[in-house]
Amino acid sequence: MEAPLNSRSSRYPSTPDPGPSYWVTPRHLAGDDGVLADRICDTLAESGWTSWTTARSTLLFLSSNGLCGAEWIRTDNAFLLGGLPVAWQISARPHRDSALSEWNAYFTPDTPHEAVADFLLAIEARTDPAVNYCGPEAVMSALTGMGWPRDFDHPETTAWDAGMSAGFTRGPLPAGIQDGDPRPDLEGWQAWAEPVIGAAYLWCATFSASTPHDLVAAFAASIASPAPVRRRVLPELAAGRLTFSLPG
Repeated sequence: MEAPLNSRSSRYPSTPDPGPSYWVTPRHLAGDDGVLADRICDTLAESGWTSWTTARSTLLFLSSNGLCGAEWIRTDNAFLLGGLPVAWQISARPHRDSALSEWNAYFTPDTPHEAVADFLLAIEARTDPAVNYCGPEAVMSALTGMGWPRDFDHPETTAWDAGMSAGFTRGPLPAGIQDGDPRPDLEGWQAWAEPVIGAAYLWCATFSASTPHDLVAAFAASIASPAPVRRRVLPELAAGRLTFSLPG
């Protein structure tokens, strides 16, 4: 059985491809099926977030409590992570009248939409999404609980999937990551999928230093989940590294 492969797509908004769907593992290599915009827009709308189109032709959502924002900026192409354009930027502020965000999270195309949705649902469950209630071990525990082993040299801050095709680490962040804490050289979480070591990244995600660890843990647990996800088109970069079957 062969599934169709998906090269990089610039569709906006995204549109599902016709044809049969497949159950795919591992999740972190399954891509976004070309529907990252649609799936996250649906999640936000169902949670009662309002939306409008900005002057830059991006799509901006605001949570019902006015504390969180999510912006589809794929059409802007002004910001890259790992050589990939950022698709979604999600942020939170401590008060409705706060001019600046307390933290920001960034996700490129082909980030599995299930993990981004779970991150947003964790935000939605919070009445105070800018407050950090736990330490970084929450993220590591989420990953190891899903079977990702800790890095031998950096067991407190880094984990890999068993196939070494994806990683999650806490350390210095790329330039341009915005955070409410102005101190330099702060550390934050980064995650990525690299189906072939040394080749192109499939997707990247970055969380600024003040992003609550429990929210990052929600994304980590979802991205590392062994549960299969349904896809119509598989990412070309992950060819040969995916297991898939037709729904029974």
